[in-house]
Amino acid sequence: MGKKDSKKSGKKDSQLVLRLDKEERDAFVELCKDMDTSAAREIRGFIRSFMKQNSD
Repeated sequence: MGKKDSKKSGKKDSQLVLRLDKEERDAFVELCKDMDTSAAREIRGFIRSFMKQNSD
């Protein structure tokens, strides 16, 4: 018990599945690599920003 059960452990516990064109996905992943980041990090950042801008 302790950190393992904590929400602040940084462990993600849910997934979002989406479909997109393979070329578009590959280009996005490559651009993220070139920018020294990950596709997942950028998508999470987009979601947080979108929610903040559009919440009541």
